[in-house]
Amino acid sequence: MKTIYLDHHATTPLDPRAYKAMLPYFCDEYGNASSQTHEWGHRAADAVAVARASVAQLLGAKPEEIIFTAGSTESNNLAIKGIARLKAKQNLGNHLITTAIEHKAVLMSMKDLQEEGFELTVLQPNQHGIVTRDMVEKALRPNTILVSVMAANSEIGTIQPVQAIGELCRQKNITFHTDATQIVGKLPLDVKTSPCDLLSLSAHKFYGPKGVGALYIREGVELQPLFSGGGQEGGLRSGTLNVPGIVGMGVVARACQGEMEEEARNMRALRDWFWQEIQQRIPDAVLNGCSEQRLPGNLNVAFPRCESGAIMAELSEFALSTGSACQSGKNTPSEVLTSIGCPADLALSSVRFGLGKSTTKESLTKLADQLEKVVKRLRETAAV
Repeated sequence: MKTIYLDHHATTPLDPRAYKAMLPYFCDEYGNASSQTHEWGHRAADAVAVARASVAQLLGAKPEEIIFTAGSTESNNLAIKGIARLKAKQNLGNHLITTAIEHKAVLMSMKDLQEEGFELTVLQPNQHGIVTRDMVEKALRPNTILVSVMAANSEIGTIQPVQAIGELCRQKNITFHTDATQIVGKLPLDVKTSPCDLLSLSAHKFYGPKGVGALYIREGVELQPLFSGGGQEGGLRSGTLNVPGIVGMGVVARACQGEMEEEARNMRALRDWFWQEIQQRIPDAVLNGCSEQRLPGNLNVAFPRCESGAIMAELSEFALSTGSACQSGKNTPSEVLTSIGCPADLALSSVRFGLGKSTTKESLTKLADQLEKVVKRLRETAAV
């Protein structure tokens, strides 16, 4: 029995084009991109430069504004700790603002800084999972140095008004960081018109390889490095570059530019159809998050009087989740869901459906058929 994958917010399958492009750099083109005394090093450096330009083009950035990392966790840590520590050292302030629905990489970085003496404000979203410009503005202080708000949430798919928040931060001369991990490669994003100073992304969320990501750093923004070493990536990220991974990331970055708008359109239509099917079959199902400002492949639904773990166990033919992969296996209510006012029992009955390129109407029809039967059976069993 082949499992149908519906957990595309956790990770995505590697694009065959990226796999093909990466292969030579594992065995034949094994040069270190920092080695400038021979042809292997030159070719590796050239490959990295091509990939850097592709990632920059995807974001509307300049190649020199892109540094490669091991993924969004590292990018978030470098952005948040790097800017905060430098500004504090310059006596420019020590107040930080973020939201309760950020990825752990952002929240824990902020809490690490709080333990160092920084002041921290964590904003609660509204019932739709949105943090508004006004919420951020009310939290600003004279000593605020950094605001970090994610572009889109991985659990409930809510897309945040980062344009408006970024404009506010620019007016106040406050650095603005956004964790764009879930939106890059899925919806158009242009840093030339979006007033963010720092932006994190990870290749494996848009059909690239795992273990490689990037941080966009707007020209003129300075960071304090997290660790010391050989001074790669402009001195901000020491360590030998992951050339195969970077090459793969460049390939999918180029591919996304010509494909994502149509894919988003198709995925949104498929997701909306699937939600209608659920509503017709299970009328008391509850949509978590915003119905409009939402990632095209995201659907997070609560099934009252059913435990999500039991639902997924019964639907073993489908790869589903309850939320962030980092929280997988924990039998506690999702912090994202409880932060938007979702009662604990509903949070524990919620399932995330993460659609991707390979998702078909046929597979979702099959899921809807089985889901209807499973929910009915679980409720009947619970009522006995």
